[in-house]
Amino acid sequence: MATLFVSDVHLSVERPARAAEFLGFLATDARRADALYLLGDIFDLWLGDDDLPPPHAEVVRAIGAVTRSGVPLYAMHGNHDFLLGEGFARATGCRLLPDPVVVNLYGERVLVSHGDVFCTDDRHYQEWRAFTRNPTAQAVFRTLPMALRRGYAALVRRRARGRTRLKPLEIMDVNPDAVAAAMREYGVRRLIHGHTHRPGVYPVAVDGAGGERVVLGDWYERDSVLAWGPQGYRLCRLPELAEVP
Repeated sequence: MATLFVSDVHLSVERPARAAEFLGFLATDARRADALYLLGDIFDLWLGDDDLPPPHAEVVRAIGAVTRSGVPLYAMHGNHDFLLGEGFARATGCRLLPDPVVVNLYGERVLVSHGDVFCTDDRHYQEWRAFTRNPTAQAVFRTLPMALRRGYAALVRRRARGRTRLKPLEIMDVNPDAVAAAMREYGVRRLIHGHTHRPGVYPVAVDGAGGERVVLGDWYERDSVLAWGPQGYRLCRLPELAEVP
């Protein structure tokens, strides 16, 4: 078929229809893929590998069924599920990837990321990102009782929503210079990422040469999947995957 990429599903108990849709995808199209990449924020909130309220446990089992069917599956942390750990990897059979990372797609080196690392204009967010990725901070947080973790997460999210409303839209998008610098560093001409919820294909100039930034959509109002095969790639919705060779 093709290699499939998904990000920003934001699964939660408040959105059962999207959870059902994603579970259906894992049970069908994902089983036909050459490989599946989950590029972060698959869960709207993941407070540790012992955080298994609905629909988390069911999704973990479904991801595990994909890997047991023989499909290589890779996962990357997002800004909502950066606490995915080795317990999640063992339960699902997936491989956790660093961010960013270069993958080989049918002979082409492509840079893959959740995308938030390139939002360098938002300095406050980058400071928060660095803190949440700190292994010591994560280890301490995981030792807290789940009730305390949930309370702290609710407080942080309320404050984050307040700050987000005051920020210009452009500050929350990727910085073109940061994108070009990363593509130059890794020696690639294409980048795949999510996070910004602005799906599309955007041109990138790297040292005068043309490149592309392929941005995945979120699953708030509709699903979004990138299918990348030997003949090229396509951003599509789930029903369109049946047309991918």
